[in-house]
Amino acid sequence: MSKTFETTEPARADIDARTGSLLLEFGSHNCGHCRRAEPLIEQALAAAPGVAHMKIADGPGQPLGRSFGVRLWPTLVFLQDGVEKARVVRPERKVQIDEALRQIATTTTP
Repeated sequence: MSKTFETTEPARADIDARTGSLLLEFGSHNCGHCRRAEPLIEQALAAAPGVAHMKIADGPGQPLGRSFGVRLWPTLVFLQDGVEKARVVRPERKVQIDEALRQIATTTTP
C-alpha cells in the first residue's frame, strides 16, 4: 500500500478502462481525517491482496476527484472493471471498508 498521495493523477478514461478491483483513495497528506483513516484502510487492504490501491492527492481543480464528485476527504471509491460499486466517505471503522471491499473482491476475508 502506498503511504503517499500521488500528485500526478491518471485520466478518468484510464480509470474507466481498468479491469479488476481498484480502490481509489482521494485525500491529502495534511488532512487529519485521512491520517486517522490510514490504519483502517491498511488493515482492510491486507485482507484483500487482489485489490489495487491508488492514493490520489485531491484539491480544487483536480479533474479526477471532481469527476467522481469528491467533496470530503478521505473518499474511498471502490471499482470493479472501471465501474463504481461502493463508496465510503471518512471511514470511522474498518468494517465500513471491509463491506465495500466485499463488493469488488472475492479474495477478502471477514
